[in-house]
Amino acid sequence: MSRLDSFIRRLSAQRDILNAVADEVKTLDGPVLELGLGNGRTFDHLRELFPDHRIVAFDRTVNAYGPSMPSAENLVLGEIKDTARTFIGANASLAHADIGTGYEDKDAITLTWLPEIMAGVLASGGLAVSGLPLDHPDLAVLPLPSSVKDGRYFIYRRR
Repeated sequence: MSRLDSFIRRLSAQRDILNAVADEVKTLDGPVLELGLGNGRTFDHLRELFPDHRIVAFDRTVNAYGPSMPSAENLVLGEIKDTARTFIGANASLAHADIGTGYEDKDAITLTWLPEIMAGVLASGGLAVSGLPLDHPDLAVLPLPSSVKDGRYFIYRRR
């Protein structure tokens, strides 16, 4: 599969999952956390899905398209593995992370800290959506929408 096709499948999976969990997340209290703001496409989608939730975005530096930028109080800059730790216990309704690189060695390092953070920031019953698998005892795997191929993206519920 070409890199373009892979990119399209990843973004389609991301959108389909976020849309599929939206009604449930709307019933939950707590902020929505976006680990990896990038150029702000997903953040912008999250604002549309959850206009009544605070949405906090994390990234190393600002690269987002102007209209897709969070306000200063909802943007946390620095190494995500460090800055997101400060939100452990935030009781988030949803945490989304699309920070995989496609390089197994680099993603293996990310997976040494990401599952702990994702589980830690969520409220009981909160949802984690991730482009990387999250192996953590407090996260239960949920089924994917039929449009998403197994292994492309992942959904979990905080126990």
